[in-house]
Amino acid sequence: MTAVPLPARALATAALIGGLLCATAACGTDTPPSPGTAEGTGTKSVAAQGRNAWAEPDAYTYTLKSSEGERSLLGTFRVTVQDREVVKAVGLDDSGRRVVEQMPDEVPTIGGLLEEMEQARRDNADTAEAEYAADGHPVRISLDWEANAIDDEALYIITDYRPAGA
Repeated sequence: MTAVPLPARALATAALIGGLLCATAACGTDTPPSPGTAEGTGTKSVAAQGRNAWAEPDAYTYTLKSSEGERSLLGTFRVTVQDREVVKAVGLDDSGRRVVEQMPDEVPTIGGLLEEMEQARRDNADTAEAEYAADGHPVRISLDWEANAIDDEALYIITDYRPAGA
């Protein structure tokens, strides 16, 4: 087989297209995720991804469903936060009532859940992802420290979020 020389214009066009493709791929995603999308890639991702733009208010209420894994914080809770501290937690199911009765300090603020996700990222967790509502607060946080380990996962579903005065 013999090589057929390409005209200089075709070579220049190919080089230009290749350069544009490389530049586009290198751009990455430095912008925060759109509301309702996952943050993090889930495969040992601890890339420098900015925390969502949501700022935790001083006072709010929310419902937390904490599941998966073998952890003390399992169950469903109605949580009241003032001065960014949990001031009241009500267990809404048997597991939640048991946690509130035996370990009331285990029930976190939403900020505490986000801090746990950030720590999982720093610790190179296999999964540390969040999905966000239109106003920016997280609605789902999924953590898995080791993909092949059993019962080290955590799943937090956040519903009925209401800032104080809203």
